[in-house]
Amino acid sequence: MNICEHYGYHLKMSSSYIIKLLIDPSTWNPMNEDMVFLDPIEFHSKEEPYKDRIDSYQRKTGLTEIVQTGTGKLNGIPVAIGVMDFQFMGGSMGSIVGEKITHLIEYATNQFLPLILVYASRGARMQEGSLSLMQMAKISSALYDYQLNKKLFYVSILTSPTTGEVTVSFGMLGDIIIAEPNAYIAFAGKRVIEQTLNKIVPEGSQVAEYLFHKGLFDPIVPRNPLKGVLGELFQLHAFFPLTQN
Repeated sequence: MNICEHYGYHLKMSSSYIIKLLIDPSTWNPMNEDMVFLDPIEFHSKEEPYKDRIDSYQRKTGLTEIVQTGTGKLNGIPVAIGVMDFQFMGGSMGSIVGEKITHLIEYATNQFLPLILVYASRGARMQEGSLSLMQMAKISSALYDYQLNKKLFYVSILTSPTTGEVTVSFGMLGDIIIAEPNAYIAFAGKRVIEQTLNKIVPEGSQVAEYLFHKGLFDPIVPRNPLKGVLGELFQLHAFFPLTQN
């Protein structure tokens, strides 16, 4: 589970491993794998063209984008789940990411499924300009229909790091917001704040344990019992395992 046996420190985990951790064997059904990359503002860089950078990360990770979305069963309970992967461009969010997550939420709304979104992101992707920022509104709007109109249940899981535009929008809209131990959670990073405001950010003020005591989210849950905790939460909210009948 990528947890240090001696200190209990949670190391980064790929999206594929998180899916294996949470979803029952042979029940994973990916969605929108063929949703292809576009360069909407034709971003040009002297160092490395945006398209070449995407191609490089696709070869390295075996993923098409930073998020995997799909459906499966968690302890027999049908769920919709999306998992971000920090190994792909630092988990930066572009228009394809927003589209995949929105499609997942709309599918969960139509099928009355509980929703899990697992975050690991540094925020919006600068190579797509304001279009990447628009994903905040689009996803939040889909969640509004899912949560308030259909009264369904969304669990947000914040892993390390969760920063930027994800933190200040849909990442914090969960009915239950769970954080991993020692997860780095912030809007702006320590270095950016210190350089901008010329003030020292107190050590440890952007980690899960400190923020938990400030009421930023609900429980801190280690990876080991996470699947069981989610199963209990879903049953408390009237989502139950499907029987063969």
